[in-house]
Amino acid sequence: MIDSHADDVKGDSFFIDGEKTGQKIIYGNGVINRAGEVAKECGSNLLLVTDSGLSSAGHPQKLKEIFEQSNLNVTLFDKSIENPTESSVQSCVQVASEAHVDLIVGLGGGSSMDTAKGCNFILSNGGRMSDYWGIGKASQPMLPFIAIPTTAGTGSECQSFALISEDQTNKKMACGDKKALPRITILDPELTLSLPSSVTACTGVDALAHSLESLVTTKRNPSSNRHAQLAFDLIHKNLPLVFENPQDLKSRGAVLLGASHAGAAIERSMLGAAHSMANPLTASRGVIHGIAVGMVLPQVMKFNAEQEETNRIYAEVARKSGLAGPNSPDSEATRNLIARVCEILKLANISSSLEDYGFVPSEINSLADAAREQWTASFNPRSINSSDFKNLYSLLFPTASCENQIAQAN
Repeated sequence: MIDSHADDVKGDSFFIDGEKTGQKIIYGNGVINRAGEVAKECGSNLLLVTDSGLSSAGHPQKLKEIFEQSNLNVTLFDKSIENPTESSVQSCVQVASEAHVDLIVGLGGGSSMDTAKGCNFILSNGGRMSDYWGIGKASQPMLPFIAIPTTAGTGSECQSFALISEDQTNKKMACGDKKALPRITILDPELTLSLPSSVTACTGVDALAHSLESLVTTKRNPSSNRHAQLAFDLIHKNLPLVFENPQDLKSRGAVLLGASHAGAAIERSMLGAAHSMANPLTASRGVIHGIAVGMVLPQVMKFNAEQEETNRIYAEVARKSGLAGPNSPDSEATRNLIARVCEILKLANISSSLEDYGFVPSEINSLADAAREQWTASFNPRSINSSDFKNLYSLLFPTASCENQIAQAN
């Protein structure tokens, strides 16, 4: 359900009848001020997990005051790091354990959410993060978790997964359990107004990729399709408006809601080869995740569209989104969809060449091997192997524009 004191961007409910979820979504401008009354439903002694950047800007301190006005005890952990690791999560666990918390709140982007969820796994069930790599490995109940995103990108606020990197290998572990799903998610567009333009672009492109990948995975289903289509419509129509006017609160709200719908789609259908290709780029060169997944997405879509059923799905998405006429051939509609992705990448100033991020062709083999090992590759709609990944990476070395790369590949 969606509980809002402001107009819903599209006027529909976030969840619909038949979707099994215990999650409550609160959406609207200024709803952060209700965080205290909402949190009181879940506990009295909370851990607020965030990062140093937000802490320096004073955001968690303001939220702490809101909680304390509702007579809640608050312990602040503001050392969440980008791409959280086993050891960084353990630092959070130590603070939470000493404070004897009964509720966890995540404030920030995906890294803060992942840190909070990771802390919840270990605090409630013991052990280390690698013990929960996979799905459904937490045997004990977990603490209530409230997610308050300040970016519109990862969709972690609607997922039961924590992505934590192994300390030694930097390999990302997807640790999922339904008990880790946020009990309440607070979506306040005003929290995204202070985002730097580069962060808005990278997180928005990440959410766009989530919507398009989750639409076609082997685990897709009517529920995931609904969330993914809503996500794509909200993001592709409104993200360019945010680029044009960063203070456009209505468009920011639409993108925030779209990112959460995309997160709900991932929760139900997973991701595909674009994320498999993106993770090695981040691990080896530190390429920001949104940039990495954005630059590989058009080529992966073109690869997947060679499968008839996936091409049909892409075409239908294009038609529903107004990117193709109702009677346009599937091939034409799919090209229009990929062209729209390229257009948004250009607006986001994301390069389509790996050379711009320091990569050289001799790295293709190692990148392809790493991509093939990624969990999400197994959900790609078209079977993909190391040879396919090598070819896809090789297509990213020309300095041609995204549109020209796709045209040359056709």
